[in-house]
Amino acid sequence: MLLYNICHLIHLKMRRLNRKTSPKVVGGLTLRKNNHKLTSNYWNTVQEEVVIDSEKPGRGYKHFLKKRDILKFIETLPNWNEISVDLDAIVLIAGEWGLDGYYNNDGVICICAWEKEMDRTFSQGYFNDHKELFERLGVKSKKIKGEYFCEFNEDQIKAFQLLHILLHEIGHHVDRINTRSKRTCSRGEKFAEDYAFEHEAIVWERYQNEFKVVLG
Repeated sequence: MLLYNICHLIHLKMRRLNRKTSPKVVGGLTLRKNNHKLTSNYWNTVQEEVVIDSEKPGRGYKHFLKKRDILKFIETLPNWNEISVDLDAIVLIAGEWGLDGYYNNDGVICICAWEKEMDRTFSQGYFNDHKELFERLGVKSKKIKGEYFCEFNEDQIKAFQLLHILLHEIGHHVDRINTRSKRTCSRGEKFAEDYAFEHEAIVWERYQNEFKVVLG
């Protein structure tokens, strides 16, 4: 049974941060942002535009969320000009056990691919933290031996990844760019979670209209 924790495991983050490969923009979509020197490598160089890109989902995983969905979602955000400052890329990356996504403290947001079978089992703590959101999304759940088995459909997966996971990682980015050094997310996970829940409420109706879905 998989356990998922929004407080992303530090060693998983560090392993990603220290990756030696440098993925290139291949068919990546871009969004207008501040003026910077343009290069093709968003992992280690400031980009002129925010790149929306996708890597292979990995064995047993699938990108239910698409690049076009991220572009559409961004149109629902009222403060994109502020968010996009120093943001270089939003990347759909391979799925990884126990990891929903992460922010690399240098302008790249990553969202992990989801399991192909769609359903997930959450720890009691994770489920309780997101229970109200799951209910709004209409996710069916069942408690089994102290954990919660949750049944997702494609619309619910996409909504959860956009309305919570992406907004959570955007919260980390907003935290970083508003610190004096602009190097670290000083206010941590609570700030990112609060940011996600606050902005989810702001765009909830707009999201359903834009994606033509009725959630709950």
